[in-house]
Amino acid sequence: MKILNSNNKNFNKNLDSLLLQRKKKVQSNSVSVSGIINDVIKNGDKALVKYEKKFNQNTVIIPSQKQISNSIKSLDKKVKQAIDIAYNRIYKFHSLQKFKNISYVDKYKNKLKYKYIPLESVAIYVPGSTASYPSSVLMNAIPAIVAGVKRVVMINPGFKGKQNAAVLYAARKCKIKEIYSIGGPSAIAAAAYGTKKINKVNKIVGPGNAYVAAAKKEVFGDVGIEGMTAGPSEVTIVCDKFSNPEWVASDLIGQAEHDNLAQCILISKDKSLIDKVKNEISKQLKEIPRSSIARQSLSSNGILMHISSDKKIIDVINKIAPEHLELNVKNYNSFVPKIKSSGSVCLGKYAVMAMTDYNVGSNHILPTNGSAKYSSGVSVNEFYKRISFINLSKKGIESLGPSVITLANYEGLAGHAQSVKKRIRRK
Repeated sequence: MKILNSNNKNFNKNLDSLLLQRKKKVQSNSVSVSGIINDVIKNGDKALVKYEKKFNQNTVIIPSQKQISNSIKSLDKKVKQAIDIAYNRIYKFHSLQKFKNISYVDKYKNKLKYKYIPLESVAIYVPGSTASYPSSVLMNAIPAIVAGVKRVVMINPGFKGKQNAAVLYAARKCKIKEIYSIGGPSAIAAAAYGTKKINKVNKIVGPGNAYVAAAKKEVFGDVGIEGMTAGPSEVTIVCDKFSNPEWVASDLIGQAEHDNLAQCILISKDKSLIDKVKNEISKQLKEIPRSSIARQSLSSNGILMHISSDKKIIDVINKIAPEHLELNVKNYNSFVPKIKSSGSVCLGKYAVMAMTDYNVGSNHILPTNGSAKYSSGVSVNEFYKRISFINLSKKGIESLGPSVITLANYEGLAGHAQSVKKRIRRK
């Protein structure tokens, strides 16, 4: 891991350089998928099957209800119960995010309304094939359900004609009726443009690999996608002399095992704590199956920072704009009002990021690669459209119209001015 010290005069320059290096690595993963997308647009289901055979050894686009039920029956009861607990907690927290429509009447009796309308159809992309992420089903689908989306479609690549039982159980829990055993750019194209077997949707959300991310960017404009960058995982942990180095090291490794490009950063005013965490990382890396991935991630993108003041720590956090922030410090409440850029913030020694990935209730699909500076994680808001309704009174247009005419003429838009002028009572 790289080591930085805020007392070094080149600290800011070195930090900027490390963050930029990692950002370029993530962005360089961008790939061209337009050929696959155009193939699906032209050849529909035939192209879908071709790519499923090639990448997933799969020929089943739509699994039968019997297949789904048999798969779910094989699932361990404890896993089902864990999904049930997560569902209930995520649903409860997201149900509190519902918006109220706005209705306003001004002194001229003009009526203005702002109405939240759920999207009609959404496709949630759940990574699959040899992986299984039932938690991603819940995090994507539940906010859409709470918003009132009528049609929620699940895209989840199977492997050799089989999908993961826990993913299917989570989909059934969310009452998803349309399940497609497809993945990659071809699946994104099918959801965006439709085929004979798949009706197109209004928006596509959910995490995926570099090819899926590139495909989502390619189809954006024809359909909606999330307003953020959901890339390789990130965590920044702030510690003090009261922190447990064994716990902190495990938190960093837990994030590093995700991906070679995961970013793990430790910040502390206590030098000895940093040294203890570093030693713990070396020890714990030997104990996990994905140690080679975690080791590469920490070596390439891990940073240990000794920073001498809380103010500087806060400045650095807001500069990094991490996906996950853990404030594993005694005085975390003093940091909270000053944190402006982060996907989520875990407060105190027991609030570990790994918990938020599953059943705490908050959403784990969060902005990465600095996009927390201008965007937020997935929420109910992701699945609404907002429409303004305006009803002007006679008095309203006559009172406000002259100033509109002045501005329209100033902007050289005489047609605008005339359309208002014609409605104003002649004196």
